[in-house]
Amino acid sequence: MNFDKNREDICETCHRAKKTRNCFSLSSSKAERIFHLIHCDIWGPYRETSANSAHYFLTIVDDASRATWAYLMVHKGETSHFLKEFILMVKNQFETSVKIMRSDNGSEFVSKPMQQFYHDHGIIRQSSCVDTP
Repeated sequence: MNFDKNREDICETCHRAKKTRNCFSLSSSKAERIFHLIHCDIWGPYRETSANSAHYFLTIVDDASRATWAYLMVHKGETSHFLKEFILMVKNQFETSVKIMRSDNGSEFVSKPMQQFYHDHGIIRQSSCVDTP
């Protein structure tokens, strides 16, 4: 089978899916209760827009349960809105609080208004490595 690497009709996802890297070592630390530690990351921008014109999405993963939430976003600037909405939903629906929020140092997560929000709600923000979702 011939494979022309210069063809434009080959999707970017196919190339990325075939890339390999060494596995991370198993972590011995895991949150003991749901929502005590959440992991957040933003994906995008994507060339193709979704039905609601989204180019980005915010993923939130609970460390204890590994449950995952995804929020479609038109602009990265919507991150703070959805993250605040998620944290308040956890408090109301699950009667618990997010204790630690871990993300890369993207400006959406470390802005002054978000730092104030974390402080006001007693949330510790931790940094993760860039490009390691």
